[in-house]
Amino acid sequence: MTKLTSLLFLCFVVFSCKNISEKKAPIAENTTEAATSSTVPPSYKLSLAQWSLNKLIFSGQADPMDFASTAKDMGFEGLEYVSQLYTNEKVSFEMKDAGLPVILEELKKRSDSLNMQNVLIMIDGEGDLSFSDEKATQTAIENHKKWIDAAAFLGCYSIRINLFGEEDPEVWISNSVKSLKALAAYAAPKNINIIVENHGGLSSNGALLARVMKETAMANVGTLPDFGNFCLKKEGGARWGAPCVEDYDMYQGMAELMPYAKGVSAKSYAFNDAGDETKIDFYRMAQIVKDANFEGFVGIEFEGDVDDPTEGIAATKALILKAVSQTK
Repeated sequence: MTKLTSLLFLCFVVFSCKNISEKKAPIAENTTEAATSSTVPPSYKLSLAQWSLNKLIFSGQADPMDFASTAKDMGFEGLEYVSQLYTNEKVSFEMKDAGLPVILEELKKRSDSLNMQNVLIMIDGEGDLSFSDEKATQTAIENHKKWIDAAAFLGCYSIRINLFGEEDPEVWISNSVKSLKALAAYAAPKNINIIVENHGGLSSNGALLARVMKETAMANVGTLPDFGNFCLKKEGGARWGAPCVEDYDMYQGMAELMPYAKGVSAKSYAFNDAGDETKIDFYRMAQIVKDANFEGFVGIEFEGDVDDPTEGIAATKALILKAVSQTK
């Protein structure tokens, strides 16, 4: 064999092997990914829901402007703000009268300096979005727009809204879809999602809220499934602060809402000696979240009946990490 022939033969072998390798690579990667997704627990980023600190803030023991540093000290990566903890008349802090633009600028400055991700703003007290009164609903929509702008300024992904309104399910769905489409159209150019939490009333009916998602059918509309908010009716018809008299199955509800999830709220109330939540099976919830192939921030929200939530927040964080590690 001449030197030229040998060189050509060698090039042919190398080229052929390279082609075989390149053609097989995607199959190998897919096989590995499939095996990994079914055997290795997911790794979620954790954010702190500011509502966990609401008692300290309402009592004046904590300044909502310190949220970023508080969450950072507790080992979180993300921040979930609550609008009313800056605007509620019962809340008092040094910068409150400075106005929302100044407050937002300072919040961004502090979160950026600590390398914290602003994840979302939970919106309360800006009007109901699912009533048939078009004037009232339009006012509520306009009220929410400033929070979409606020979220965009902070670098958040989403705002969380509530869907309260008519008691007739079909009317509620229709009204909810209209409001969501209006808000989502405004939010889309700003890269903000409009997400709905199961937060009482018909919004805690997983099947109905899933229908709202299907009928809205917009890329920047989704859900914020909350482990604990599946109360359909409270005593005396109250919206807040009363015992629940009718519940929706929390595990069914989570499974129905997770396909549309753009966030997850790991809610807790109390713990036993083993560190497990006394009302909610976190292990079952973590499996539902994983089965939905969720990727994103999981928010820690402790609502225990205690004055200082520090231990409860830490216990919730430890439990969700433990539960996720045991998913199949």
